[in-house]
Amino acid sequence: MNFLLFLPLLVATAVSADYVSRLPTNARDLFTASMDQLDAAFDAPYGYLYSSSSAYRHNTRSSAYYAVGLLARNHGSDAAHANKVITNIISGQFKDPAQQWFGTYQKYPEEPTVGPGYEPVMYDTWDPNWRGFVGCALIVALEEFGQLLPQETRMLVKESLRNATIGDTYRVGGIDGDNLYPAYSNPSIMRALVSGYTGALLGDANMTQSAETYAKDVIALFDRAGTLSEFNSATYVGVSLWALTLWAKYAPENSVMKKRGPSLLVGTWESVAEMYHPGLKNLAGPWDRGYGFDMRKYLSIVSLHFWTLVGKAQAPLGKNVAMLSHGADFSIGPVIAVLAEFHDSHLNKTLRKRLTDFGKDAERVVEKSAYSPPWDYTGAPRNISAWMNTNMSIGAESFIENVIGGPAENPVQFNPAVIQWWIDAGYKSELGVITLHATESSLTAKVSPGVLELSYPYGNSSSTFQFIVTQMSSVKDVTGWESLPNLDVKVDGNVDLNYTLSFNADGINDFLYWNFTYAMPNSTSNRVPKIRLAVKDMYN
Repeated sequence: MNFLLFLPLLVATAVSADYVSRLPTNARDLFTASMDQLDAAFDAPYGYLYSSSSAYRHNTRSSAYYAVGLLARNHGSDAAHANKVITNIISGQFKDPAQQWFGTYQKYPEEPTVGPGYEPVMYDTWDPNWRGFVGCALIVALEEFGQLLPQETRMLVKESLRNATIGDTYRVGGIDGDNLYPAYSNPSIMRALVSGYTGALLGDANMTQSAETYAKDVIALFDRAGTLSEFNSATYVGVSLWALTLWAKYAPENSVMKKRGPSLLVGTWESVAEMYHPGLKNLAGPWDRGYGFDMRKYLSIVSLHFWTLVGKAQAPLGKNVAMLSHGADFSIGPVIAVLAEFHDSHLNKTLRKRLTDFGKDAERVVEKSAYSPPWDYTGAPRNISAWMNTNMSIGAESFIENVIGGPAENPVQFNPAVIQWWIDAGYKSELGVITLHATESSLTAKVSPGVLELSYPYGNSSSTFQFIVTQMSSVKDVTGWESLPNLDVKVDGNVDLNYTLSFNADGINDFLYWNFTYAMPNSTSNRVPKIRLAVKDMYN
């Protein structure tokens, strides 16, 4: 931690303008590509980035990431623009300690004041997690490029981090509608870092102790099975990796975060490497939280870490990043690039090779476990199984929870059972995906080579198995399982095998899909609903 950042500077020390040229090649490529896109969205007179997903509104979080990129590049008026962006962001921070949203940041500067007429709704009219996203970006700006900011701005940042840290103490899982428990991995890791860093900066023992306690809770959940509670999420594992990098680099020297950050960082990558299919360029299922069904078609933050590690061509990304769904997350690219050399130095060549080479074995079997209290029942972690061959993956998890839709309580994001296969294995350009839409709070799943078996232990005659099949460019009309190209599907179980089939043109996260729904026969109301899919790709 560089406490000199807050001392008056008699001489302005500039970051060398060739800073970016000294980044490792892959990191520099990511930095340049992301900054080119963000430059085009920058409203310089206003001092904010435009949002990539709205009609000329601005965006606070993306602007914070862009400010780090401007400071790193430091060409022409970049530093002056970064200073304006940062001061704008801080001016939009909520500063009334009596409000639950104290210390977080407005989502965009045109946003109405939270209150009558714009009622306070967590994750809607205000987002508590932005204390962590913006706070972590400000820490990177200070630690790496603080000498480029005026003393007044550095003091504003110091005060902003204090407010964000205090505001995060208002968050107690289960109180006032808040869902921040240590098992909510990505904001928990960020919360611990911002609190610990700020506590050390201000000499505030309460902040420091709070951070240590929270970090230990996160670590305890990880140490149970070597997995983050927020498991196998291409977007949020990417955020957690970023935040763990900050643990390892910026946490106080005597902090448990400094000591354990590297091991959690490497351990999380070990889990990613086990679940990742480098041939399909996708994480095998299940996914606790997903913003799409094919990582080559939507922007996932973990893909940006892949980019710095193995290069864009080997990363799970489409060629044209600007065309990817969920593209707003590309704004974090400059920050990941700036930290890439430190982050990547923790990962050995063997692990990196696993991210690009499926290996000599024709098959891989993975058994993992993750635990997210209080959503998972006490003593009942989610048990994950995956099987992969060169052209296919099957992955699923068994769980007993008190909610539908996984720990995020979001059936759209939660994908508890997933099958992926190459539609055209000779060209490897289109991936087929079958995923179970979450409709039950409990599932028993068994995965074996070419087979997915599912049952609802607490299901009944009204239970259904709804399988989403992503739209495929090579097949315009799907009339049944036999329509799926290069995949043989056989279904049995105690369900009514006469399924319903429909196309959903509204889609999920920009992905359109077909829905195969199996219901239970009326005569089996007392039986546990079960279904079995045996699949074979036609290239094996």
